[in-house]
Amino acid sequence: MIQIFGIAKSFDTKKAERWFTDRRIAFQLVDLREKGISQGELDSVIACLSGTSGSKSAAVESLIDTKSRDYASIAYLDNDDKVQKLLENPLLLCMPVVRNGRTAATVGYEPEVWESWI
Repeated sequence: MIQIFGIAKSFDTKKAERWFTDRRIAFQLVDLREKGISQGELDSVIACLSGTSGSKSAAVESLIDTKSRDYASIAYLDNDDKVQKLLENPLLLCMPVVRNGRTAATVGYEPEVWESWI
């Protein structure tokens, strides 16, 4: 099952929704403003991204939206504190975070990768 983590006003989240809808692929939208992201979901995404980026540290960094107005609150924290801060303020995540079960995840608009999931 595909999960899209984002917010309704995010342009890239809307593009991701449209990409999956156009291909008639079922997905679940998780609005980060309403529900947030759980520890288990975030750990699963980090594990998937660690496999492609090579390290947990790089995976966590790829999840952080450096253009966020709250970026300064997370920029200089260590890795575990960054994960905790993302749980407390999921709007610091770069959107959308798209997860394909527990095996694959992407950050941002990545249709080339999603195509390989079909």
